[in-house]
Amino acid sequence: MFNTDLLRSFVAVIDARSFTAASRQLNSTQSTISQKIMRLEETAGVRLVDRERNGITPTEAGERMLGYARRILALNDEAAAVILGAARSITLRLGLPEDFASGRVTRALAAFIQQHPNTKLEVTSGLSRDLYRAYLQGELDLVMVKQHCGEARGAMHWPEPLAWFQGAGHALDECEVLPLVAFPSDGLYRTQMTAALDSVGRRWRLVYTSSSLAGLLSALDAGLGASLLPRRVVGPSLVEIPALPGVDAMEIAIHQADPKIPFVSEIVQILADAVGQ
Repeated sequence: MFNTDLLRSFVAVIDARSFTAASRQLNSTQSTISQKIMRLEETAGVRLVDRERNGITPTEAGERMLGYARRILALNDEAAAVILGAARSITLRLGLPEDFASGRVTRALAAFIQQHPNTKLEVTSGLSRDLYRAYLQGELDLVMVKQHCGEARGAMHWPEPLAWFQGAGHALDECEVLPLVAFPSDGLYRTQMTAALDSVGRRWRLVYTSSSLAGLLSALDAGLGASLLPRRVVGPSLVEIPALPGVDAMEIAIHQADPKIPFVSEIVQILADAVGQ
């Protein structure tokens, strides 16, 4: 029998890659969390985590345990919500970047609502900086955002490689002054774009600004300018520009206010699956 309290501590440690960060997330102490992991390993009969210089990582057995732990906790939280009647009043406030607030994620969230008709899901789509600000102000329970690597410790992180793109059939990189398509001032990738070009003395001018990813992709496709974007969001109508200076990868992060909110672990898994796809 695996104790759900021990499993919750295990998931928190793996997601945060740190006993200290997990203890803050669970309102506990580092020593208590460490003891819970040891008790879980004693129950399992195998070592579940490796303590490395770069953080805590799961062993091979820990990787297998992690998937089961998430499912057990999700079912436990769902049962508690239903039995206690909390499902009738649960509202989950979720913030998503525009490129995740559609397609597979939308369909998965719709399926979640069908399975839990008494749970209200409020989804807000927007720029990562605005979503994270709303999260810090307590207006959102769970957010997925794009951020600089290591900028803010979240529950889960994935690298987000960037590259320069232009519309197929255009040769904007040969222009004496490079036309740029970008998000608004202080938006993601804009500072990296201009800083990278300035570092090599490449002249540029801003020709199109939009807070919508769809708007930027449309402008690129029409040949208005070039832009720095995640490879993940680019379709076949755009081509990469290898001649322009490279930039460091960003990262996708999930931040959650309270891991004990019913069903939040299921939403996190939906988002994690979306990044993996």
